[in-house]
Amino acid sequence: MDQALAQNLTAWRRHLHAHPGLTLHEGETAAFVAARLREMGLEVTEGVGGHGVVGTIRRVRGEGSNRSVGLRGDMDALPIQEQNPDLPHRSTIPGVMHACGHDGHTTALLGAAALLVQDKSWSGTVQLVFQPAEEGGGGARSMIADGLFQRFPMECIFGWHNWPGLEAGTIAVHETAVMAAGARFEIAFEGHAGHAALPHLTRDPMLGAGHCIVALQSIVSRNVDPMQAGVVSVTIAEAGEAQNQIANRAVLKGTARWLSDATGEAIETGMRRVAEGIAAAFGLRATVDFRIGVPVTANHPAERDLAAAAAGVVTTVRRDLPPAMTGEDFSHFLRQVPGAFVWIGNGPGEGGCELHNPNYDFNDAILPVASGFLAEVARRALAGS
Repeated sequence: MDQALAQNLTAWRRHLHAHPGLTLHEGETAAFVAARLREMGLEVTEGVGGHGVVGTIRRVRGEGSNRSVGLRGDMDALPIQEQNPDLPHRSTIPGVMHACGHDGHTTALLGAAALLVQDKSWSGTVQLVFQPAEEGGGGARSMIADGLFQRFPMECIFGWHNWPGLEAGTIAVHETAVMAAGARFEIAFEGHAGHAALPHLTRDPMLGAGHCIVALQSIVSRNVDPMQAGVVSVTIAEAGEAQNQIANRAVLKGTARWLSDATGEAIETGMRRVAEGIAAAFGLRATVDFRIGVPVTANHPAERDLAAAAAGVVTTVRRDLPPAMTGEDFSHFLRQVPGAFVWIGNGPGEGGCELHNPNYDFNDAILPVASGFLAEVARRALAGS
């Protein structure tokens, strides 16, 4: 990458960091992206699944011209107040910041577009997918529902996430699972309210909720294969209005994570069994709302190997890192077409420079690596190698 492009990417990234767009409110970011793509001479489609933008590069020449590939970058920021007072490009929007590096992901995809436009050696179609609402806003599903893969055909798709704690610029490629599936659950116990001094006249939902908090921990330890990863965490408990009243209703809320579909099924089945069993034991009624937000982000074999080969041209490659229990909206795309998702090291995760930390900032030094990887993996996918 030439120095002028690298400097442009840094300037663009810092502009996006200073002007973050919260999940479902990425209009200004989307407009910035569309303007940069048009300056490069690309076909641009805005408003895909909300604030999504798709830039298309077509090059018809030879037998490979009918092939297509997708590259994805996410655009949204988080509802976090930035704590970097000395950062020149700190967020100018109170309570909103790019604490996960999506400003860098967006910029790297713009850089890949610039590299591919400059390079005349390839042919085919590259679809540049700038996704909104990754942070729990359902952006991937919205783009799919809006006909992403029908309107912008692609044989496969690739994406990445910056990874604090991994050496800057190193690319990690996982064999299968990269990041976990995630679900939010709500368990409600309905009882019979009454005076706290007359408990025999009530059915106490707090008693059921308390037993349930403990019993839920048995699901992973006793119902999930110990060689598989799973998490069940109760994070909110709500009940009661007065200290001298036994409440009518108690609600538990939390999150569950897993790395295989079988583990997810075991967790949901176990949760329903535990809640219903405890309700029966204490004369209560239980309802369980279990909502899967993202499935497992799992690489497809051929695309995984292609991504590793492309990464090896650009930088150092790691194939030995375990998956993370964080979730990723890109998983929905991988359920539609084959693809792969990699991590690119952001450097030391110290001094608060961790994902979703108010002191986080993306490392601009890795932009050439990220853009170079995306461009190289696109070229190889179009060439069928």
